[in-house]
Amino acid sequence: MFKPVIFETLKTYNRQQFAKDALAGLIVGIVALPLAIAFAIASGVSPEKGLYTAVIAGFIISALGGSRVQIGGPTGAFIVIVYGIVQVYGVNGLIIATFMAGVLLIIMGLARIGAVIKFIPYPLIVGFTSGIAVIIFSSEMKDFFGLKIANPPADFIQKWKTYFTNFHAVNWYALLIAMATVLIIVLWPKVTRRIPGSLVAILVTTAVMQSLHLPVETIGSRFGNIPSSLPAPSFPHLDLTTIQHLVQPAFTIALLGAIESLLSAVVADGMTGGHHKSNMELVAQGAANIFSSIFGGIPATGAIARTATNIKSGGRTPVAGIVHALTLLLIMLLIGRQAALIPMPTLAGILVVVAYHMSEWESFRAVLKGPKTDIAILLVTFFLTILVDLTAAIEIGMVMAAFLFMHTMIKFSSVNVMEHETADKTKERTNSPESYILPAGVEVFEITGPLFFGAVYKFKEAMQFIENKPGVLIIRMRQVPFIDATGIKTLKDICKELKGKGTKLILSEVENNGVMAELDKARLLFQVGKANVTASFKGALKRSEDILTGN
Repeated sequence: MFKPVIFETLKTYNRQQFAKDALAGLIVGIVALPLAIAFAIASGVSPEKGLYTAVIAGFIISALGGSRVQIGGPTGAFIVIVYGIVQVYGVNGLIIATFMAGVLLIIMGLARIGAVIKFIPYPLIVGFTSGIAVIIFSSEMKDFFGLKIANPPADFIQKWKTYFTNFHAVNWYALLIAMATVLIIVLWPKVTRRIPGSLVAILVTTAVMQSLHLPVETIGSRFGNIPSSLPAPSFPHLDLTTIQHLVQPAFTIALLGAIESLLSAVVADGMTGGHHKSNMELVAQGAANIFSSIFGGIPATGAIARTATNIKSGGRTPVAGIVHALTLLLIMLLIGRQAALIPMPTLAGILVVVAYHMSEWESFRAVLKGPKTDIAILLVTFFLTILVDLTAAIEIGMVMAAFLFMHTMIKFSSVNVMEHETADKTKERTNSPESYILPAGVEVFEITGPLFFGAVYKFKEAMQFIENKPGVLIIRMRQVPFIDATGIKTLKDICKELKGKGTKLILSEVENNGVMAELDKARLLFQVGKANVTASFKGALKRSEDILTGN
């Protein structure tokens, strides 16, 4: 369960596969270079922190992970939450939150809830992912148009108001570079897919800008030189007050990291026909975020686009991900300082393309054609992500999805009363292979669906329809797949109430072993009497006749 996949793959490893993995890792490393820098800058931190994260976290995710082909590092999904944390708590607060998130991810993995996280509602995922894409797009308009705005407002609406009031001062050189970047990225795959379009865009636009001495802001002019070495590790200082302040953003980082990494692993399984270890993957993601924070990095998770690039390039084992991290390390050590020459509009253009691919507009449109509950979850999560923050969007979206699911389950739960009719009518009403005529003094209720706190009121309402005090009340439970504490308490209360009225209660056809076990643990079977718990409806009728006749 908690053995890294790399140990399994190395048993049958050979030179041919190493050649494929090495080439795939080299390609993905080159693809990851501009993205790591761009994601860091968009997150409100210095560019080298994105490189530290891609190297350290990328290596650990591949070395310890539960997926053969997962590529880890900084991703666009974290931009919104990281930027918000930096604005409120500073870079040091972000490092502590990332460390705490790593611990939470390891706990999630050890608690084996990896499979549970994969079942987060799809409309919620599409909603916050599309919302993140809109925010990334909005955040890059300043550099895309070369606007001279010192500190754009964090609020979405205020940000666009500021943009509109400053569009008269567009830097046309910056706009042309940004547009050229987008065109190169979009059109370059028609030439070749071996060399990433984002890298070509960086080389071309940087060369043009430097040769023509265009008045455009660069990474160096804004952030200074990029270090060409890894920093010394430093453990963040934790105290109770800091933990209390940062527990919510840390939980958001952990939850988002878990969702993104497992989604990426599932996509990879579909492309390769493999199967990942979700809990081992969460442990690896946790370790990656802990070490990323120790080296001054930002949150990391599985990157779907880079993982897909790895697979398409021939990568089939974690060795490819390790080579990807080592490639980035060599680039940073050898030519890291030259990255300071990259124009800011080029990075803006790269992130605009990333935002477009993240938007999942086709999935968004598909969900809008689905059930109303899915549409509600999608739109609420989408607009909360944009107008409030990602934490509120995920929390409220999850609560809303849970309530809507309960509402659906309640609709599928029902309590039917079997009337005293002819044998044929009874057969038709109960959908039973046999027909029964109810004896006088016997009432029958049939519960369909889960008997949980949301559906209990239906049972209570049905009980009010008993006009005369029956000698025996039979409750058929053949279609009850689940019962919770509220359902058990209701049955106990009814049993006690009926006992006071002199009515015997019979539980019939408790066919689900889980339901029977819960009734037994609650000692409800003892309260009812084991003789009054029957395996068939025929047996329940026979027992009711014995009770009525005093046998």
